[in-house]
Amino acid sequence: MTRMMKTSTGLATVMAGAFLLTACGGEEKKTAANMTPPPVIPMQDLFKNPEKASFRISPDGQYISYRAPWKNRMNIFVQKVGSDEAVQVTKDTIRDVGGYFWKGDRILYSRDINGDENFIVFSASIDGADVKALTPEKGVRAGVLDDLDKVPGMEQSVMVQMNERNPQVFDPYLVNIVTGERKPMYDNSKENFEGWITDHAGVIRMATRTDGVNTEVYYRANEKEPFALYMTSGFKDQWAPQMFTFDNQNLIVNHNLNGRDKTAIVEWDLANKKETKVIAENKDYDMGGVDYSKKRKVLTMATWTGAKNERMFLDKETEDMYKKLAPKFEGLEYWIYGEDDSETKFLVWAGNDRDPGTYYSYDSTTDELKELAKLRPWIDPAQMAPMEPISYQSRDGLTIHGYLTLPVGREAKDLPLVVNPHGGPWARDQWGFNPEVQLLANRGYAVLQMNFRGSTGYGREFWTASFKQWGKTMQDDITDGVEWLTKSGKVDPKRVAIYGASYGGYATLAGITFTPDLYAAAVDYVGVSDLFTFQRTIPPYWAPFKAMMFEMVGDPVNDSLLLDAASPARHADKIKTPLFIAQGANDPRVVKAESDQMVAALKAQGVDVEYMVKDNEGHGFHNEENRFDFYNAMEKFLDQHIGSGYKAAGTAEAH
Repeated sequence: MTRMMKTSTGLATVMAGAFLLTACGGEEKKTAANMTPPPVIPMQDLFKNPEKASFRISPDGQYISYRAPWKNRMNIFVQKVGSDEAVQVTKDTIRDVGGYFWKGDRILYSRDINGDENFIVFSASIDGADVKALTPEKGVRAGVLDDLDKVPGMEQSVMVQMNERNPQVFDPYLVNIVTGERKPMYDNSKENFEGWITDHAGVIRMATRTDGVNTEVYYRANEKEPFALYMTSGFKDQWAPQMFTFDNQNLIVNHNLNGRDKTAIVEWDLANKKETKVIAENKDYDMGGVDYSKKRKVLTMATWTGAKNERMFLDKETEDMYKKLAPKFEGLEYWIYGEDDSETKFLVWAGNDRDPGTYYSYDSTTDELKELAKLRPWIDPAQMAPMEPISYQSRDGLTIHGYLTLPVGREAKDLPLVVNPHGGPWARDQWGFNPEVQLLANRGYAVLQMNFRGSTGYGREFWTASFKQWGKTMQDDITDGVEWLTKSGKVDPKRVAIYGASYGGYATLAGITFTPDLYAAAVDYVGVSDLFTFQRTIPPYWAPFKAMMFEMVGDPVNDSLLLDAASPARHADKIKTPLFIAQGANDPRVVKAESDQMVAALKAQGVDVEYMVKDNEGHGFHNEENRFDFYNAMEKFLDQHIGSGYKAAGTAEAH
C-alpha cells in the first residue's frame, strides 16, 4: 500500500508550491424560521494544534508513532503497541516537526527555522536520547531523496539531497542515520543535474536538468556507467516517472505525451522509449500516482482527484481489504495509508468534509479495527457545514469546477459571501474538512472556492489556458463564479468579500483593483502584488525554471506592458475596498516587500490598510499563536465589513 516517493522534488512540485446550485435531494424546503444555527464555535477550536496526528507504524509492527502538541509545537511521540504510555522523541520549540518516517528502529523528520523553508533533516532514536541533524542547520535546503528501505547493506543509511554546494541545484548524499556521516553519491559539479530518480536497489538511474522550458532526462543502466541523454521534453508535456518496475528494467510513468490532454499512468519500455501498457487513465481528470506492496511486489491502486479523491484498484487483495472495511466507515471517506513490513498491520484514516478524521489500526489477520485517536475530538461534525461540489461556465465557455459551502441552520438566501481562490496557481482546491471554510460557514458566511483555469488535474489544455493570464482570464473565472452565485439569490451581492493566500492573495488584490465594485472587503495573505518584483525575488532553487515562469506568467522585458497592467501595486489608485494584509517576514517565495509596497502605495493615497507582519513566519503562519492572531483579526475584519450578524444570533460567545 506504500506510496512510491523515489523521485526528487520535481518541477511540478516546485512550481505548485510557489504560492496551498446545490442539489436539495428532494428535501422539504427549509426556512429561517424552522432552522437553528449551531453554536458559535471558538476560533481556537478550529486552528489549534490537533490532539494527535500523522500516525505511523514501525517496520516491525511493535510501535506506533504520532505527532502531538508540546509547548505549542507539534512533536513526535512513540508508543509500544498494547501500552498506554508514550515516550516523547522530539522537544522542538522553534517550529513544528513536519513530515517524518521510520527507518529501522529510528525516526527521521524535518523542520525549518522561522519559515525560511531551508529544511533540516534530523534522525532520532525512539527514546529521544539521541537526536542529531543529518544536514546543515542554516542556509541549506535538504530533503530525503530515497529511504533505501529493504536495500541490502543500507539498513542505517538514507539518501538525501541538498543545495549546499550550489543554491540552485540539489546534490545527492548517502547519510548514515546513526553516526551522521555523509558522503557524496555523485560528482555533480559539471553537469549540475537538478533532479534524481532511483531504482528499488537504491541506485540513481536517472537525472534531470532544465533550461527553464525544456527538461533533459539522462539515463544509465547502472552506477558504473556515465549518464547519457535519454529524452528531452517541453515543460507543457508531463513525463513523470512514478517508480521503476519491480525488476528495475522499466518504468511506471504518469505522462501526457503523444497528444494526450489528460495524463495516464503507463508502463514505459526504457529500451524502446515508449509506453507498452496503460495501467490507469480517466477521461475527465489527470491521473495522480500509484501505490504498491513492497512485500508482494505488485501495484495495488492508482489514485486521482476529481470532485473528491478517487482510487482504482489494481490488486484483488487490496480491493478485498477495502471492501471488508467499507461497512465500518459508512458515510466517510477512508484510506489505508501505512503498514508494517509483514503487511498484516495497517493504519487507516477516515473522515469527510464535516469530520476532521479519526485514525485506526487494522490487523488484516484478525479483522480487528482499533481506534487510535481523533484528529480534533472537540469538533462535532453535526455542527459543521457540508462542502458541495459545483460547476459553472466561464464567459468564454470553459467549465469551472469548485466547491460551495453554505452555513448550517440558515436559509440560503442573501447570505454574505467569502470568495476563496486557492494558491499555486498551478494547484487546486479539494473536497474535505477545511478549518478556514468551517470557521467562515460557522459565522454565517457562504464560501465559494473555484478551480480557475490553470488549476491542475483537469488536463493540459485547461492548465495552459492560464499562461500570461494573471489578472486577466484567470481573474475572470473568479469574477464569473461570483456573478453566477449572486444571480442564484443565495448570496447578497453587496456583501461579498475575497480572501486568498499566496496566488490567492494576488487574486484578492487583483479582484479589488480590476473589479473594485465587486467586493466589499478583502484579505490578502502572503500574496503577490507586483509581478516584476515577484520574479526578481524568487528563491535560488527556482532560478533554473525562470524561463518557464516567463512563459507562464510573463517576461519582465518582452511582456513588460502585460505585467505592468496585471500588477495591483501599480494600480493602487483604483482600490477602494477595505483591505487587510498578513505577511511572514521570512517568506522566501513571496517576500515581505510584496506586501510592504502594497501598503505603501495605498497609504500614499490616504487609504488605510490593516497590516499584520509576523517576524518568525514565512509563507503562511504555522505557529499556533500566530494562526490565532491572524484568524482572530480576519474574523473581526470580515464581521466589520460584511458581517452576517451571526454572533448576535448565535447561542454561544465566539471567544
